[in-house]
Amino acid sequence: MRSRSRPGARATLAALLALLVSGALLAVAPVPPAAAAEDVAAEEQRVPSGSGADAVELDTTLYVPGSASADEPAPAIVLAHGFGGSKESVAEDARDLAGRGYVVLAYSARGFGASTGQIGLNDPRFEVADLSTLLDLLAARDDVLLDADGDPRVGVAGASYGGALSLLGAAYDDRVDAIAPQITWNSLTAALFPSQVGPVDGAQTVAATPQAEGSGVYKRLWSGLFFGVGSVPGGGLLGGGAGADGEEIALPPADPASVDAAAVEQALTCGRFRADICAAYQEAAATGTLTPEIAAVLDRSSPATVLDRIDAPTLLVQGTRDSLFGLGQADANARGIAANGAPVKVLWYAGGHDESGSERITERLREQVAGWFDWYLRAKGEDPGTGFEFPAPTGQAAGLGSVQGGSRTVAAADYPGLAGADAAQRSRVAVDGPAQPVVTPAGGTPAAITTVPGLGSAAAFGLGGTALEIPGQFAAFDSEPLDAAVEVVGAPTVDLAVASPSGTATLFAKLYDVGPDGGMTLPGGLVAPLSLTGLSSDPSAPTEVSVTLPGIVHRFEAGHTMRVVVSSTDQAFALPAEAAVYSVALAGGDGGALAVPEVEGQAQSGSSTAPWWGLLGVLAALGLLAWGTAVLWGRRRRRRVSAVEPDGEDVPLRFTGVTKAYKDGFVAVRHLSFEVRRGQVLGLLGPNGAGKTTSLRMLMGLIRPTEGRISIFGHAAGPGAPVLSRLGSFVEGTGLQPHLSGRDNLRLYWAATGRPAEDAHMEEAIEVAGLGAAIDRPVRRYSQGMRQRVAIAQAMLGLPDLLVLDEPTNGLDPPQIHAMREVLRSYAATGRTVIVSSHLLSEIEQTCSHVVVMAKGQKIAQGTVEEIVGTGGAVLVGLADDADTDRAAAVLTALPGVSVERTDEGLVAELDGTSRARALQALVEAGVAVDAFTPRRRLEDAFLALVGES
Repeated sequence: MRSRSRPGARATLAALLALLVSGALLAVAPVPPAAAAEDVAAEEQRVPSGSGADAVELDTTLYVPGSASADEPAPAIVLAHGFGGSKESVAEDARDLAGRGYVVLAYSARGFGASTGQIGLNDPRFEVADLSTLLDLLAARDDVLLDADGDPRVGVAGASYGGALSLLGAAYDDRVDAIAPQITWNSLTAALFPSQVGPVDGAQTVAATPQAEGSGVYKRLWSGLFFGVGSVPGGGLLGGGAGADGEEIALPPADPASVDAAAVEQALTCGRFRADICAAYQEAAATGTLTPEIAAVLDRSSPATVLDRIDAPTLLVQGTRDSLFGLGQADANARGIAANGAPVKVLWYAGGHDESGSERITERLREQVAGWFDWYLRAKGEDPGTGFEFPAPTGQAAGLGSVQGGSRTVAAADYPGLAGADAAQRSRVAVDGPAQPVVTPAGGTPAAITTVPGLGSAAAFGLGGTALEIPGQFAAFDSEPLDAAVEVVGAPTVDLAVASPSGTATLFAKLYDVGPDGGMTLPGGLVAPLSLTGLSSDPSAPTEVSVTLPGIVHRFEAGHTMRVVVSSTDQAFALPAEAAVYSVALAGGDGGALAVPEVEGQAQSGSSTAPWWGLLGVLAALGLLAWGTAVLWGRRRRRRVSAVEPDGEDVPLRFTGVTKAYKDGFVAVRHLSFEVRRGQVLGLLGPNGAGKTTSLRMLMGLIRPTEGRISIFGHAAGPGAPVLSRLGSFVEGTGLQPHLSGRDNLRLYWAATGRPAEDAHMEEAIEVAGLGAAIDRPVRRYSQGMRQRVAIAQAMLGLPDLLVLDEPTNGLDPPQIHAMREVLRSYAATGRTVIVSSHLLSEIEQTCSHVVVMAKGQKIAQGTVEEIVGTGGAVLVGLADDADTDRAAAVLTALPGVSVERTDEGLVAELDGTSRARALQALVEAGVAVDAFTPRRRLEDAFLALVGES
């Protein structure tokens, strides 16, 4: 998937519009799709559509898998691109789906790419009719599966502009069998003229968002970007004319007398838009007012008007970082389609028009979309169900900005309030504050900055995630510091009391997360515009209004404050020209309440959510389908049994037959088995390439073993396993943020775990770091040893029951190494367990109680340090009285395999299998006074001998 800017665009504007013009199957971070499982042939064709003056030629590419034939026809999928994109925007996704066995048709919509015609903004008479033309084309092919004559088995998917087309296509053409619209709209009127005032009749869902009838606040910046993309005559954003390949076209000189001036003006002002859409934009941009004529243009391109016609199974994907089409748009689509009895599944992800999702999120969503089509077009794979998935709520640590939650998602059995599911649960959070005057400046300047289209929150301006509020232009109402964390999933509501001298007001409501240090974060950079009419002009008797705040997914940490801010300006919207002063208060007096939606579900890691069919598809692409099926069945069986080993609390870590093999045939770890008991300090030894780090990465759930089982406290370890919360680790580098202090790095790390701050044992960890006042200096000023000590302290946050450290003494000086040795020994003495991987064998010998030696991916020895060193070794026996030399020699030679040599230093006993402890015990029992009993072979000697033997 690649975002494609229009030809001739300037780099700066192209960067701003990167997500708007994305035409990929999922408008998130670019990531190459999985390798195709089949050979795919691409067929280029120009397809005529429409008639008369509205006739166009659509530029199409058909991707045909090698398995599709007249004897074995395949289902089809139509991919629609985003606004400003073309068929090239979805080319990689098309190949990926074709590689899975679908006939895939990608095309450029009229007015885009190399297709002719003008942009109708998904007008049912034009763009939707074009989709029906393409379905006719598919129905005429003998390699496409048919449900009836002229009726292909087909799904439609697309993001943004293409997502709306999939919804409208399913409404107007009943041949569409399944759809997967992403980050798209329900109502263009509500999206571009929002006003989140009043209730949503009958809605019990988490993100139901109202729309005031006949009015709204014009979304000026986003609308301008939309129009800018489509209004340039030649197709470029800022340059001259451009051909289909993006290269500039040299226009021949024209005779002015032969030029139609009206046509030139139309082309220059409206570009590729149809005249009625151009006129609607110009009216909106000039007045900022929603007129009936503008509403009519937007409504005909809105799925909201025809949702009652859609009965195709629908997978709705919406982003939580989207100031263009918020979560309320998907909520409305879900309610409307589910009311028809059609299967609906809702997925929210951390991304959208304002911010790209991560590569892992992108791949997971791609698998979800393909899995939806597999089930409903081919009856293949697992039933995707009609549940609800959303990103695990994340919050902020005081003074540190946002805490990222990785790619974890939360899965719930149902989308609350949808199609018979229980209504959304809402908690009440008290907020208070007096009535406050709010000034609207003349001309709307200066204006607050909360979000920038395509760039998200005001963090784009270097404001650290906070918005820029103008003093005097807002009212604020705060909760008390929270006793416990509150996870908001959806759109909170609050009742306000507003008065305006003119009886009307334009306001913007938002919900801030305020940390204990006063730092403010606006989740998603999202605001709720309010277009209020019929207001009281008397501040002593204000009009009460119910307000729905933006739909968000955010965790407000314990000790933080929830702050409702109501402002009079926002630079992204059209604002009143006249100055005014409003009165804004909470309904019911100084005290009010936020109604906060919360959703319970099962947290999952990003890597574990890929359906089985997706994994099988990848393995098939590698030519290993049979092997993969056996492996996946074994994993599924293990997951279903979920056995807990009875001695788990006594054996914090157990490797059983663990193997890690890669697809190129390299085996990093082979049949590794060992166990570590409570209170032990285990040293993991081996030369480079022995498999130590791979073993630790499997232990931490970063990669999966190919075979075998890793148990932590009796529970199977793996990505996202809850038992990993009992593990603290430091592997492969410190990972510290250089611009933060050591203390703030520790706070940030702990906040990301989502666990209470009081459980961190922060001061104990800082004491371990031993940096003194330097703990509050930026990490970029630290030496390697200082960074190492902070990373070790980070691993020990929360005092984990199992501590895993990779090369912990790198960069430490001798006194620090000695101190670290004592810390690890003391830590294990409390009943916890420590695993250390290191090349400093002398430190392992002095620190660890037990050792596992690896070479070439295999375990070659395991035991106590004494056993490893003592086996086949020698000891120097120093006697308190030299007269006991003969008697000592006799006692030792009586032991199995022991031989004795007299030297100037004393007796040297070659133990050859007898432990040092047994030899020393024999001397003591014989009454021989022993002054020294020193191994003549160190761990390093034993290690080199063992590795050499292997």
